[in-house]
Amino acid sequence: MTTRVGFCGAGLIGTFHSKMLRASGADVVWSGVYDPDTARRDAFASATGATACPSEEEVVDGCDALYVCTWTSEHRRLVEMAVAARRHVFCEKPLSTDLAGATAMADLLRGSDLVHQVGLILRRSPAFLLLKDLVADPASGRVMSVVFRDDQYIPVQGMYASAWRGDKEKAGSGTLLEHSIHDLDILEHICGPVASVSARSANFHGIDGIEDSVATTVAFERGGVGTMTSVWHDILERPSLRRVEVFCERAWIVLEEDDWFGPVSWTRLGGEQRAVRGSDLVAECEARGIAMPNPDGDFIRCVAEGRPAWPDFDVALRAHRLADAVYRSAAAGGDAVATV
Repeated sequence: MTTRVGFCGAGLIGTFHSKMLRASGADVVWSGVYDPDTARRDAFASATGATACPSEEEVVDGCDALYVCTWTSEHRRLVEMAVAARRHVFCEKPLSTDLAGATAMADLLRGSDLVHQVGLILRRSPAFLLLKDLVADPASGRVMSVVFRDDQYIPVQGMYASAWRGDKEKAGSGTLLEHSIHDLDILEHICGPVASVSARSANFHGIDGIEDSVATTVAFERGGVGTMTSVWHDILERPSLRRVEVFCERAWIVLEEDDWFGPVSWTRLGGEQRAVRGSDLVAECEARGIAMPNPDGDFIRCVAEGRPAWPDFDVALRAHRLADAVYRSAAAGGDAVATV
């Protein structure tokens, strides 16, 4: 069955998902696209064959599944529009500018027969999938400590050129919500439930409501501890990079450089030392039986087969709860805040 996909938002992330759809080989047609920037809308339409629509309503009317790839403050309204029209929906992260909005969106779709998925794509990264597999191996023992750093030049400039990310009414806040909600999600996904957080934040760029540096101490329910640093700097020559270092009782595992293809390195008690990247990393995942489905292609398959997609709005809501706890801790000068 061919699925008609519509796009609200034709910027960097909308284009990314469109390319991922094409690469997946999913049976789709691009039915319509809307963006308030008509030049960007028309370029997207020309590249995909979608109809350049004069309104969001026209996009929704003509599709089976809607991609919501706008700035964050528009997500809730467009998701509600899609649900009212009985359209399946893929929404970019974060769901909303605040926890209340994210909660309302998850409540709206919980129990629905509509397929819904959120763009928490690190859960589909071969590098993070291998990291999770290595951490989960009983031979590694329990997680003792995690050091997680995520840095990116502030995306109001450079290739992102996203002026809206400097507007708290559109973005909600800064580096933690807009970028590191990925990190909060994947940190708990790999290392287990987070019991509490303690955080400090700073604002070097002087953009109202847009923090650009957050340092968080994490306490896991299973006893481990960790630190997470998220920073938006001005080094345009440095791409968006993550480094994750996990000490388990009997293993040391590191992911660095490219958050999709590594390398991932590990050393185990007894002398095993390995490092894989690129095609070798993918081959290692395959040898371990780790599935690596294209997230956009998988969403369309779920739509076609009428089964739930993953990660869904409830998964994203948990990441929002973690982010909200971090912000509350930072506002209180670093006091520990429970996450449940």
